[in-house]
Amino acid sequence: MTIEVVALFAILFALLACGVWIGLTLALTATLLLAMFRSIPLDKLLPQYAWNILTTQELLALPLFILMGELLFRTRLSRSLFQGLAPWAGLLPGRLLHVNVIGCTIFAAISGSSAATTQVIGRMSLNELLRRGYSRDIAIGSLAGAGTLGFLIPPSNIMIIYGVLGDVSILKLFTAGVLPGLLLAATFMAWVMLHTSLNGTMVPETEAKLSQVPWSERFAALKDLAPALFLIACVLGSMYGGLATPSEAAAVGVLGAALVAWAQGAMSQQVMRDVLIGSVVTCSMIALIVLGASILGNAAAFLGIPQAVAAFVKGLGLSPFMLIVALVVFYLVLGCFLDGFSMIVMTLPIVLPIVKAAGFDEVWFGVFLVLAVEMAQITPPVGFNLFVIQGLTEDGLGYIARVTMPYLVIMIGFVLLLTLWPGIVTILPRVLYG
Repeated sequence: MTIEVVALFAILFALLACGVWIGLTLALTATLLLAMFRSIPLDKLLPQYAWNILTTQELLALPLFILMGELLFRTRLSRSLFQGLAPWAGLLPGRLLHVNVIGCTIFAAISGSSAATTQVIGRMSLNELLRRGYSRDIAIGSLAGAGTLGFLIPPSNIMIIYGVLGDVSILKLFTAGVLPGLLLAATFMAWVMLHTSLNGTMVPETEAKLSQVPWSERFAALKDLAPALFLIACVLGSMYGGLATPSEAAAVGVLGAALVAWAQGAMSQQVMRDVLIGSVVTCSMIALIVLGASILGNAAAFLGIPQAVAAFVKGLGLSPFMLIVALVVFYLVLGCFLDGFSMIVMTLPIVLPIVKAAGFDEVWFGVFLVLAVEMAQITPPVGFNLFVIQGLTEDGLGYIARVTMPYLVIMIGFVLLLTLWPGIVTILPRVLYG
């Protein structure tokens, strides 16, 4: 390890230990490294870095998707999703528990945020499931696990961050997340069916009548899914139909969300005020983190730090599969202390050159990183999804983490599966875009 690498980690962890904001920590670390090891005009270089990253066109999609999520959070979309899905979920073992998974999958396709997906679906489904007598353990666990799909199924805020910082096509990343996202949702549903079949007390006996709902009622309930399907058509339809770029599709999504909110009578002056303030606060926080990460990434590249770390890792003689296993463990540990955005922006300048040198596709690695962030969402003590559910149920964080553990194990196994068969990730982008 070179002295620059040692200095980077020493400064980074010292600032974090002092409680400095993540974005400022990254920027200050980069500034101090450049001042210590290079004689360059920082007063000119740093503003140029800031201008280059904050005026990146692809980054425009991020605040628009955040605005869209803030609008949808204040609509009655969760109620309409539950009413539309319940008659169909009653056909499967596990009954209405599948509303958690399917509802999160659908909302993930219009929100881009894991925490928002968990909050919107959970505030309706959890109360209803517990009122009907479903097992508290599996009701909470399935929601926490499925809520992570908000980052994997496009549009995804995390994928936008990775695409901008890693210079990877955001449209390809969005496309690559579709199949893994649907497969992971199907795996969660399979676990719910298996778990409830082995332990029949998890689903109340009275729910057996759901399988006898007339088909006419099931088809009639589909009208309640219309708002969500309309928004999916606005966002994903415009992108994959070749009508809009990701940024333009985000703008279309904001318009669609506004129309849904207006149709549901949720467009009051107070709501609009809350939406705008919430969007500005979230965007400002993320912009500061992205700016700091960009400055650190450029500084690290300028000092040759990624190459030094890559050489060190290569010297360990790890096979590509064992490298991914090591990264899974690394991100699991990191996820116990940092949120997903911070994990990506702090590690990407160092880790991306290593995995590219090992022969991994950068689009594939983007999906891997998203899954790593999803796992961080449900690992204590700073798992955001755990906090969201704690706010909904007032249960202890330890209990929520325990009942969510099977879904964390499923996700770890799913990452290893994608490592053995990377075509699951890359097939759609390759077919659509070459």
